[in-house]
Amino acid sequence: MSTTPTPSPRPRHVLIAGGGIGGLTLACALRRAGLRATVFERAEVLRPVGAGITVQMNAMAALRTLGLADEVAAAGATFNAGDMRQPSGKVLTHFTFDALQREFGVPVIGIHRARLQAVLLAHAGEEHVHTGRAVTAVHDDGQQVTVELSDGSTATGDVLVGADGLHSVVRRGVLGDTPLRYSGYTSCRGVTRAVSLVENPGHNWETWGPGARFGLVHIGHGELYWFCTWNAPAGGKNEPGRAQARLLEIFGDWHAPIPGLIQSTPEENIIRSDINDRVPVERWSQGRVTLLGDAAHPMTPNMGQGGCQAIEDAVVLAGCLAREAEVPAALAAYERRRIQRANGFVSQSFQLGRVGQLENAAGRFVRDTLTRLVPASVTARQLRAVMDFTP
Repeated sequence: MSTTPTPSPRPRHVLIAGGGIGGLTLACALRRAGLRATVFERAEVLRPVGAGITVQMNAMAALRTLGLADEVAAAGATFNAGDMRQPSGKVLTHFTFDALQREFGVPVIGIHRARLQAVLLAHAGEEHVHTGRAVTAVHDDGQQVTVELSDGSTATGDVLVGADGLHSVVRRGVLGDTPLRYSGYTSCRGVTRAVSLVENPGHNWETWGPGARFGLVHIGHGELYWFCTWNAPAGGKNEPGRAQARLLEIFGDWHAPIPGLIQSTPEENIIRSDINDRVPVERWSQGRVTLLGDAAHPMTPNMGQGGCQAIEDAVVLAGCLAREAEVPAALAAYERRRIQRANGFVSQSFQLGRVGQLENAAGRFVRDTLTRLVPASVTARQLRAVMDFTP
């Protein structure tokens, strides 16, 4: 006599590889949904490192579902308006977020990554985050997932989520080796307390020049976050003690306060990294294992959506795991909700970077002219599509 298989129970214990923004947001969302989460982070200590990040309205709306939006806003600075500029300081376009903030009911926030991480860690529960323990191997027997950890221990759960970043070990197990795609440009970023150099605390900007860009974001608590990119071969490093000098060679004759921002930032606080992503894929899951954030869809930072999409992933995945009775159904629902949107940002951000890094004078003239002529209504419509997130 045949019997109908009994659906497996909803997953009660989710293992998370990676204690960055995506992994910690997922832990918060799972706790709120009544599910157990354990995070394994390779770093020995979650130190207050890194630079700034823009938490756009879509991510703030996702954090609002977790009751965290107000706390994140208080830890950063509200982004009210922005400019696109030329190196001379000429404004190509100006936009405000007032109407969109009223529509969506949340602001855009600039925040130090360390302060965002601290908010998430407090709500994830530090007792559930195990540092100095990276996931090194994965075994999925169809009923549970067991991970081997870098300290020699193991852990078993119902689901494993790879939120372990650009060089994800979990991704390699799900998708094999997929090469990085170098953008053609490198970057530096830093945080300075030289707030006297700038006006209008809620006003941020980005300047596009020949093969290089420089941007500023207010992140609150008396701090400014700046970032820059320039065309360069992959693998370059700043010479010790010459980071400021190198940046001033590129940006020293750009409009104020760019040179002052560079000069006010201690050498040891200037972080350099090449800009990479990966070609989008159409599958993030295998068995009881799935991916999130940069492990799933690494993207260039040109749209400011890398961390924001990881936050969206986390909220949607937690909801799917809480609602669906079977793990495969939950992961399939997660992919249906997330892959098209996240992959769209990967592609758009890559193309935007190519436009932003143009060196050719004729190409830059066309780019800057089109930027200046785009109607405000078109800009608002484009931003609305980016900012609109439904949990």
